[in-house]
Amino acid sequence: MSVDKTIQMLIFEGNPNKIIMCESSNSNVRVYKVSRNELRKFEDRKDSKNTGIYFLFGKDDDNNITIYIGEAENIISRLKQHISDNYYWNDAVVIISNNNFLNKAHIKYLENEFYLLASESSRAVIINRTVPTRSSISEYDEATLEGFIDDTKLLVNTLGYKVFDSIEEDTGDNSPLFYIKATRGANGVGKIVPDGFAVLKGSTIADSVTKSYSTGSKKKRQFLIDEGIIDSSFMFVKDYVFNSPSSAANIVMGRSANGLTEWKTEDGKELKTIIEGA
Repeated sequence: MSVDKTIQMLIFEGNPNKIIMCESSNSNVRVYKVSRNELRKFEDRKDSKNTGIYFLFGKDDDNNITIYIGEAENIISRLKQHISDNYYWNDAVVIISNNNFLNKAHIKYLENEFYLLASESSRAVIINRTVPTRSSISEYDEATLEGFIDDTKLLVNTLGYKVFDSIEEDTGDNSPLFYIKATRGANGVGKIVPDGFAVLKGSTIADSVTKSYSTGSKKKRQFLIDEGIIDSSFMFVKDYVFNSPSSAANIVMGRSANGLTEWKTEDGKELKTIIEGA
C-alpha cells in the first residue's frame, strides 16, 4: 500500500542551481544535488567527506541524458577528480547516510544496484565503461540497504531525475494502454508516463523507413539499435521512454507521425481524446 512521505529540502543561498540538500522522514538517507561549479562550497561541509555513492548527470551531443555512477570513501575527493574527465557533466547527486554508517562493502553493493536500475530503465545513457562489481554483504545488511535504495530513489526523483524508476513504478497497473499497428511490421504498445510516453517491451518497429524520414529520427532509431534497446528483429527488448507520443510514434512507424492521433486505445479512441477528456 502506498503511503504519504514527508521530505525536507534545504536550498542553499535560495538558489536551486547551486546546492540542494534533502532527506525523507524516518530515513537515514541524505541526498545532495551539487552543481559542478559549486564543488568548493560543498567541500566546506563536513559530510562532503563521508562514504557514499554519487551520480554525475549531463547531456550528450544528441541531447540524451547521461549518467556516471560511482562510489567513494571520501566523496568530495573523488568528485574533484572527475573535473578533468573527458565527458562533461553538469550536476553531481551525492548519496550518503546522515549518520555515516555506510562502509566500503555497502557502497560497492549500492553502486552495482543503481547501475542495474539505470540500465533497466534506459532513461539515460550510462557512461561507465564496465559494470561495477557487486560486493558480498550479509542478509541483514542487504535488508537494510533495500530500504536505503527505496528512499534514495524517492529523493533523487524529487530532485528531477527519474533514471532509476521503472514504468510500473511510474504508472501502476491501471494506466491505459495505447496501440499502433501499421505497415512494414509496426506493432507498438505504449502508455503515458510522467516524463513522456513509454513504448513497452515486445513492441516492434517498422523494418524500414520512408524517404522523407527526418535525420533526427534516423539517428534516434540507430541509437536505440546500437544500445540494444531494439534488437535485430526490430523488437523492443525493454521498455523505453520517449519525450513525447509523437517521437515514439515516429520510431515505431518509421515515418513522421502525430502521436496524439496515431496512438489509440484497444477500442479505437485516440490518445488526444483521452487526454482532452482527462
